[in-house]
Amino acid sequence: MNGTTVHAGCVLVGEAGVLIRGDSGTGKSQLGLRLMAAARGRGLFASLVADDRTRLAVNGGRLIARPVPAIAGRCEIRGVGIVGLVNEGAAVVRLVVDCSHEQPERLPAAASRSAAIEGIVIDRLQVRVDDGVEAVVWAVLEQVLDR
Repeated sequence: MNGTTVHAGCVLVGEAGVLIRGDSGTGKSQLGLRLMAAARGRGLFASLVADDRTRLAVNGGRLIARPVPAIAGRCEIRGVGIVGLVNEGAAVVRLVVDCSHEQPERLPAAASRSAAIEGIVIDRLQVRVDDGVEAVVWAVLEQVLDR
């Protein structure tokens, strides 16, 4: 599978892949773990696809996320280290979440609510996990479940 490797994680919630991007220390792994726990708490299937580095490619007009083989099934938890998790081999990306230390726009313009990756336009949320991961998890789940 051709494609690119990006500095991002990906979790699968139901049938929706959520690509979580951001610089180191912005809460990507924390958000992914909390998102999986919250989805499972609602009775939904949720699983890790990739942590830290994700392979992206287009197949059939859809953006597909896969783990980088060398780190598949591993997740870094700050202060704990690398832990092993069961992971899915692939997910169709339905939402991009960009984590930042910067405060996102209060009411983002329509143009900033989507991202074009490998020529595929996908819904996008900009978040600051530092402001409270529970609110971010709620917003992500609402976006994913609203499909």
